[in-house]
Amino acid sequence: MPTLFKLILFSVFSMMSSLAYTADLKAGKAKANTCVSCHGVSGISTNDNWPNLAGQNKGYLIKQLKDFKTGARKDAQMRYWAKTLSKEDIENIAAYYNSLKP
Repeated sequence: MPTLFKLILFSVFSMMSSLAYTADLKAGKAKANTCVSCHGVSGISTNDNWPNLAGQNKGYLIKQLKDFKTGARKDAQMRYWAKTLSKEDIENIAAYYNSLKP
């Protein structure tokens, strides 16, 4: 493969990756209003039964929400809520909680 072609191909893929979805923290915060009753206003739960979400790894939060949504992770309350979330909602919520300081 000629070098120029490789360079062009690399440039195209680089531009495409920069167009990837960027999470919206404001939308994540708004969507996370439902989470407050269990996980606390600032993502710090006051009940040992529910985990703290503030500062959690974004990828971890995305996986957990997707697993609740599909039923791969079992919790009736979380499944009910997660089923209503779009892919963008999940990304936004995860980014929002990741941005909070524990």
